[in-house]
Amino acid sequence: MLGPVILAASRSDKMRRFISAAPGTKQVVGRFIAGETVEQVVPIIEDAAGKGLEVTMDVVGEDITTPEQAAAARDAYLELIGRLKDLGLGTRAEMSVKLSMFGQALDGGHELALANVRPVVEAAAEIGTTVTLDAEDHTTLDSMFAIHEELRKDYPQTGCVIQAYLFRTEEDARRLAAAGSRVRIVKGAYKEPASVAYQEKAEIDKAYVRILRTLMDGEGYPMIGSHDPRLIAIAQELGRKAGRKLDEYEFQMLYGIRSEEHIRLAAEGHRMRVYTAYGTDWYGYFMRRLAEKPANLLFFGRSILTKG
Repeated sequence: MLGPVILAASRSDKMRRFISAAPGTKQVVGRFIAGETVEQVVPIIEDAAGKGLEVTMDVVGEDITTPEQAAAARDAYLELIGRLKDLGLGTRAEMSVKLSMFGQALDGGHELALANVRPVVEAAAEIGTTVTLDAEDHTTLDSMFAIHEELRKDYPQTGCVIQAYLFRTEEDARRLAAAGSRVRIVKGAYKEPASVAYQEKAEIDKAYVRILRTLMDGEGYPMIGSHDPRLIAIAQELGRKAGRKLDEYEFQMLYGIRSEEHIRLAAEGHRMRVYTAYGTDWYGYFMRRLAEKPANLLFFGRSILTKG
């Protein structure tokens, strides 16, 4: 399987340098990364709004090693929120944040990440939107869920992400499927050991459906993060069986992938949110997108060969 190999490469400085220098990289990165600056992504947000779509914005960046870098990540989100406020787009765009960017892995990282993310959540609330805490590798999740619980005391609309491939997630879903919660379910995009995560696609898909049923039958707001047509159809059926209206859950897909499906679901009356990443530190995010789907890797390879 190529996926684990690519995920391992996402942590390699040598591979980072090689991929960054490859002639075709810029073209392919542009498929998944909306731009490098706020000004470059504003037209994309406006275009999505014009098509009846919503977005969730992710300022990409990983491997934070100093408190100053964590503060800079916080400020990047505050800049984005300020720009959305100026444009009156706050209700069309939410934020997705990785707590690793806010200093979670540093000494005293739990408290540092909470201190950095709180002003972002506050600013988002002021413009009528919210923040979702992204899930990262399994070693970070207890901290993420604790920060999520703390933030919800003052900002109950704060969301979180759960990953179907982890054994723990079914229990997490039962706990989170409560009134007022917002939970995005994804398959998972980190290299995890067999001791904590399913390794086979069929097992991950089965877990995804079990977890999604728990969320749909609960009292919270499920957010279905998937491009898989079969899982999308199952989600629609589970929503109907649970008696949910179309605005009582939403679909989320990545920018640059299955764009025609974004439009189709929105036209059917579903809430459809496009996960839109931007920024200069794109490597880790980009490699996980390649790992998720072999077609993405083939597309990248053809681009390198064409440009080489």
